[in-house]
Amino acid sequence: MIALFDLGGTLTDPKAGITRSIQYALERLGRSVPDADDLTWMIGPPLITGFTELLGHAEDAHEALRLYRERFSDVGLFENEIYPGIPALLQSLQEKGVRLFVATSKPHVYARRIVEHFELSRFFLEIYGSELDNRNADKRDLIRHIVHREKCEPAGTLMIGDREHDVIGAKANGMQAIGVTWGYGSRQELLSAGVACLVDHPHEVEGPVLTLAATTPHRAAGA
Repeated sequence: MIALFDLGGTLTDPKAGITRSIQYALERLGRSVPDADDLTWMIGPPLITGFTELLGHAEDAHEALRLYRERFSDVGLFENEIYPGIPALLQSLQEKGVRLFVATSKPHVYARRIVEHFELSRFFLEIYGSELDNRNADKRDLIRHIVHREKCEPAGTLMIGDREHDVIGAKANGMQAIGVTWGYGSRQELLSAGVACLVDHPHEVEGPVLTLAATTPHRAAGA
């Protein structure tokens, strides 16, 4: 059984680092700077998409992303907190033989530093994210890349995340998704995207994961 975990909004709460870095970019561009609470909709989706919507022009969005990374790469990525119950969940799943991976739209160079900084890397076999040129920022592309690299059986793989993009990416690759409600996506957003189930606390994740593992047919060796 394989479980792919989103990072921001699922394993950790990245609000402070992301919103402050967005505000920094907007200030440097001479744009109006919204309050942090008015920027949380940008947590989860690819940032280039969010900046394009916020600024209305792709060229401005690329410059905003560059400025965002000026701050985020040194300061913002550590303005982050692990959600209570996450380490215990990951340890329990690992002990039960579930293969764990991080699957985030965040560039993997940042994702790896975050996961290692918060001492979560011991739970994961690999940390997957996008490239700095935005390749694999779309969760559909990222999960497809993981399936290819890890030779995943989609029927035996789950995506666990807080936004519709996690669900859409999973379904596009023939797998189910568990939606978590402690992040930045609404219950309605996740349900509308087609999530298999919703969970309200990390300790509720293990049940659906193990249920799927028990009901998934396994290939015979060499098949």
